[in-house]
Amino acid sequence: MTAALRTPDERFAALPGWPYAPQYLEIDGLRMHVVDEGPRDAAVTALCLHGQPTWSYLYRKMIPLFTRAGLRVVAPDLFGFGRSDKPQDDGWYSFDRHRASLVQLIEQLDLRNVLLVVQDWGGLLGLTLPVTMPGRLTRLLVMNTGLGTGAVTDGFLQWRAYSNSQPDLAVGRLIRRGCAVMNDAEAAAYDAPFPDRRYKAGVRVFPNLVPDRDDAPGAAISREAARFWHEEWQGDSFMAIGMQDPVLGPPAMRALHATIRGCPPPLEVPEAGHFVQEWGGPVAQAALRHFKLGPLA
Repeated sequence: MTAALRTPDERFAALPGWPYAPQYLEIDGLRMHVVDEGPRDAAVTALCLHGQPTWSYLYRKMIPLFTRAGLRVVAPDLFGFGRSDKPQDDGWYSFDRHRASLVQLIEQLDLRNVLLVVQDWGGLLGLTLPVTMPGRLTRLLVMNTGLGTGAVTDGFLQWRAYSNSQPDLAVGRLIRRGCAVMNDAEAAAYDAPFPDRRYKAGVRVFPNLVPDRDDAPGAAISREAARFWHEEWQGDSFMAIGMQDPVLGPPAMRALHATIRGCPPPLEVPEAGHFVQEWGGPVAQAALRHFKLGPLA
């Protein structure tokens, strides 16, 4: 049985902009937290995948717009983050294990006609899902992320070196840096999952899981996914770019844009950094108009 920590519920009390009651699934003996809002029989489900070191709270400015448009919204917390269980052993974390947990989530909830909404690790993992379940995904909203095909940038290597030097990374302070739209209480909400450094195994490990060579775990399926998005993707896409992101900003996103078949010109968010969802209201509105979903169509 996997030894895991579970953040006390009181850490999540009265978070600003977060009225959602916790819901949980069991996957491989661990408890995964999901936000599951909107009608269960909605024609379209937005599957919102966060990255490192955030959790589903990152989507608080987008979820209400999606549900108002009539969508079901499912926003899980990856294991090691948010309200999901946090395995204590660094060695438990792997690209394949986290990807498999998302496949199981989709299968357990039987999600279909999915609008895949991804950023950071949400994209590294989520963009590979069509390789396994192509028929379930029909739309893509993609923000500052990439495919882990084995090549990494100098900017990423600098970020990884910094992360590895911070065994007790100040998560809220990191996210708020360069994010003038965030207040102190919102920054504190990003610290809520982590009472102390014992809870931060996922935060520490994830930068070292990015496929950084051709034979790294996850690289092969990421290359297969790149081929899928370029040659086989038949759905509708929308891209938003936080232009101030030093790691996965305009150059990385334009390369990804060229990979996604039929992707229209991206929405550029001039003041946004890596955590584009902090500017998520206008991004969600623009995406819904593009997809012709809800009253914003």
